[in-house]
Amino acid sequence: MKRSATAAWSGGLKDGTGTVSLQSGVLSNSRYGFQSRFEEGPGTNPEELIAAAHAGCFTMALSLQLEEAGFKAESLKTDAVVTLEKVASGFEITKIHLNLAAKVPGIGQDVFDTAVNNAKVGCPVSKLLKAEISLTSKLEG
Repeated sequence: MKRSATAAWSGGLKDGTGTVSLQSGVLSNSRYGFQSRFEEGPGTNPEELIAAAHAGCFTMALSLQLEEAGFKAESLKTDAVVTLEKVASGFEITKIHLNLAAKVPGIGQDVFDTAVNNAKVGCPVSKLLKAEISLTSKLEG
């Protein structure tokens, strides 16, 4: 299975603009640039897209882990926060924090924690990233 995306750019780093498009068409010529990446300008940025990819991947992986343990989630919601920092060699994504809120009827905390950890280390996006990945989870009534 292969998935693709396209980025186009014109101009310099600070005055240029670009667009990103996804194979699926969900994003099509979506704007990005210096302001949307390093300031608070309009458009998307690579870190935001990585956060979305990681949140989606982890949440799906958790759904699988729960099913394999004999449970079905009523709801799973994951927020992902990507930290981009200036380091000696330039900019680097150093951390990703996942924050999960889950409703899983009938599950015990130990089984839930095991499923969450397995999903965190096992989702393909987690395996791809070399950044520190932290996670907080809340199992709601």
